[in-house]
Amino acid sequence: MSLQIRASVCALTLALASSPALSQDGAPTLFTNVNVFDGVNETLIENANVVVTGNLITEISTEPLAVAGGHVIDGGGRTMIPGLIDAHWHTSYCCAAQSTVVTGDILEVAIRGALGSEATLMRGFTTVRDVGGNPFATKKMIDAGEIPGPRILPSGPPIGQTGGHFDYRPYQAVPTNPADSQWYWYSTGLMAMADGVDEVIKRTREVMRMGASQIKISGGGGVSSVYDPLDVRQYTMEELEAFVEVADTYNTYVASHIFTDEAAQLAIKAGVKSIEHGFLMTEETLQMMKEHDVWLSIQPLLDDEDGFSFDDPGSQQKWIAVTDGTDTIYTKAKEAGVKIAFGTDILFDPALAERQGAFLAKLQRWFTPYEVMKMATSVNAELLELAGPRHPYQAGALGVIEKGAYADLILVDGNPLADISLVADPHENFDLIMKDGKIFKNSME
Repeated sequence: MSLQIRASVCALTLALASSPALSQDGAPTLFTNVNVFDGVNETLIENANVVVTGNLITEISTEPLAVAGGHVIDGGGRTMIPGLIDAHWHTSYCCAAQSTVVTGDILEVAIRGALGSEATLMRGFTTVRDVGGNPFATKKMIDAGEIPGPRILPSGPPIGQTGGHFDYRPYQAVPTNPADSQWYWYSTGLMAMADGVDEVIKRTREVMRMGASQIKISGGGGVSSVYDPLDVRQYTMEELEAFVEVADTYNTYVASHIFTDEAAQLAIKAGVKSIEHGFLMTEETLQMMKEHDVWLSIQPLLDDEDGFSFDDPGSQQKWIAVTDGTDTIYTKAKEAGVKIAFGTDILFDPALAERQGAFLAKLQRWFTPYEVMKMATSVNAELLELAGPRHPYQAGALGVIEKGAYADLILVDGNPLADISLVADPHENFDLIMKDGKIFKNSME
């Protein structure tokens, strides 16, 4: 074991020993004197009382409430909001430097992803849709209460074609032959490759067997990948339909990385239900998405202080082209009435991952604070429901504060529906974070 990995293991061990949910005895919790944003309605429920029993919200009232033998937390007039949802997150990619992915191994990537998951939760993101990587062990340990982190709806390894967005093999890796062994990151489930209908069917079934909630593919060119220009369509109609058909046999759906019109329209015709990115699409495609009830899962990526810098000049040029379309696509998608989800797509930079809330606040460029908060809660939760029975969290509702919903709650020092910039600094402004009925942060005591 390398010194770097050994240090990471020690850090993870210390984190697991020191970062459980704050001590609780399972008794009900009563929040008093809170102004509730329920994730749906713009009008706050003022001076409310909220009861949490187990991992669910069991009562919300503006009348006085009491819980025998329970804990009482005076919210002091703070705003209570649902736990935030990031619909385009990468547990395995967010928090390891790109050099680690190039030269490291799956143990280091997994450890950094696990450590980063606690930080994600402490930024107020209690649920993420993971759209690429191998977060299965991290999810398992989070769900078991062994490590802190958000709920994860995993896509598992994203699937691409030879020369496509997920083909990060060295230039000398082709031509291949049947005797070739799989590339390391394919064999460890960090990403996957499939060419032809037969391979598409098999690989999709393998990913579902791993425990995926939905399937993530690449149907068009990418920025960080070097072999695929942005304008290319990836996968034929027959291959795309095979992805969708297998996902349908599992009663779930396909999400596809795509930027451009032609690739998006092909994917929509094949039955893909979520277009990830879509920065260069036109009104024609947006209208087609609306007619087919297809989601636009887009991220507020701009060439600003949070912009990515690529060593490859071609990738940097593609980044500029994509981010030049950000303003236009948000404006047109909103006008077209397309269902829009919020995500961040932060890659290979743990310092940038700390800006997750700041990415959410950037949506004020196109939306009102209420629209931003609704998108990051109940709207994103609606997208997650496309996974149907493969959705791993069905005992309660997500993204809302209502009776019977999961007790994923945040107390904000201020009102983000009036000042959305509050979510940009969660460490300062989120005074309490509860997930699944357990308090992970309480700075009010």
